[in-house]
Amino acid sequence: MKLSNIGIAMLGDERRSVMERLEGKCMEQMEKLKKIIEEKVVYQDGSKPSVITAPKVISSIRDSKEVGEYLASRNTGILVILYYIWDYPYLVWPLVNKVGKDKPILNVSNNEGLYPGNVGLLATDGALRQAGLRTHRIIGDLDDPGIQDRIARWIRAAEAYASLKGQAYGMFGGHSMGMETGYFHLVPFQKYFGITTYQVDQLWLVREMEKVDEKEVEKGLKWFEELLGDRLKYDGRMLTPEKLKTQLKLYLAMRKVCEEWGFDFCGLKGQRDLTEHVIITDVAEMLMNDPYDWNGPKEPFVCATEADAQGAITMQILKYVSGGLPVLFADVRLYVPEKDIWILANSGNHASWYASRSFDPRENFKKITLWPAIEMYFPTGGASVEFDAAPGEMTFARLGLRDDKPYMVIVRGESLDLPEDEKKHLKEQTNPTWPHMYVKFKASYDEFINVFPANHIHGVPGDRVEELVRFCEIAGIKPIVLGEDKERFLEPLWEQLG
Repeated sequence: MKLSNIGIAMLGDERRSVMERLEGKCMEQMEKLKKIIEEKVVYQDGSKPSVITAPKVISSIRDSKEVGEYLASRNTGILVILYYIWDYPYLVWPLVNKVGKDKPILNVSNNEGLYPGNVGLLATDGALRQAGLRTHRIIGDLDDPGIQDRIARWIRAAEAYASLKGQAYGMFGGHSMGMETGYFHLVPFQKYFGITTYQVDQLWLVREMEKVDEKEVEKGLKWFEELLGDRLKYDGRMLTPEKLKTQLKLYLAMRKVCEEWGFDFCGLKGQRDLTEHVIITDVAEMLMNDPYDWNGPKEPFVCATEADAQGAITMQILKYVSGGLPVLFADVRLYVPEKDIWILANSGNHASWYASRSFDPRENFKKITLWPAIEMYFPTGGASVEFDAAPGEMTFARLGLRDDKPYMVIVRGESLDLPEDEKKHLKEQTNPTWPHMYVKFKASYDEFINVFPANHIHGVPGDRVEELVRFCEIAGIKPIVLGEDKERFLEPLWEQLG
């Protein structure tokens, strides 16, 4: 995972008589916070952000400048200001101006009467906020697991924001089938997220497919055939070993281009160019998003089908806040009113990881079948991936735009394990050769339909609502939380004041 460095600083008292007695305790608190972040913020691939503590407590203008320069020189992308004693609030400004006022800022303090860090926090962060900065506050004992969890969640949200800055979205082929909600809107995405795009024609991928190492393709084919056995439904026409190999070539070509061109995440148009003249894109998109392939474990690389840029950005955010897990991409396909559930399904882009949520591909592929693609939609053929997603808690999200300003709809839900006969009946109403997730949202049908911004939805396991809300607040966009979770979050000061 590409992660931003975290800087920890502490403001102190100008009076030397105070600092001579308390500086040692203050430095211990900074080291304690550093250890908490290092232990609690670890991503799926084992990576963790670098945490840099200030070499001294700031108790003068000179200190503030020096600490700010120290953290800036170490590429600090996220600033945590820790409070343990009373401080002189004006000393925050040289620090913040050196590190950068555009950085996410978290204020953390104790809640003690003897050492009133919370008093210093309110005085100092009050100064930051009155100057227009969007900051966050956490007050409590650093030994409290609940406080540690809140800090870790904020850090993951801040990492999503800070690490997105400077990233590039590779758009293969432009937006698909005229879906305007998937278009890459350069100005708002630069303004709020600091990302850009570069469009590469799909012809480039086709030419790169011709250069792919045939031995590598054969290795991939053997992997699929051994994992799937008779669940690889060759029919001699729409799905053959050669067509599956063509899908693997597309995957390898896309990985190569993304690496060579420096893309951080991507979208693939697919329909109708590739699907009518080359091959269906499902297998390639699945492998991009999976945490493994035939060469072993790898970092999931966000790839949105139908070159859905707003979907891809949402997925990249979810990848960061979830700790680097594969991200679900699906159509909001069908509402089943008698069960109050939604079927999330589309022709591609479900990472196979969701079949069992296992990092062992053998466990996931036990539940997967590759079917011949539907000729009416995908005349060139290839494999469609089919499975029912494993049960468990999920957090779903989707970015939208209104008058060029982004917002995010967030809703928790449960992926359900229904009886086999019910699943079969429901799949026949959609398409039995595609991946499905059966979901009960923790929000009503009317609430969801009233605000959801697109036909595509994205999700990750667990409760990640808090991380997504904090991300939105840091980025300056509106989080629209649905259902019971909306009561968990207070409207931030800058929203209340307009």
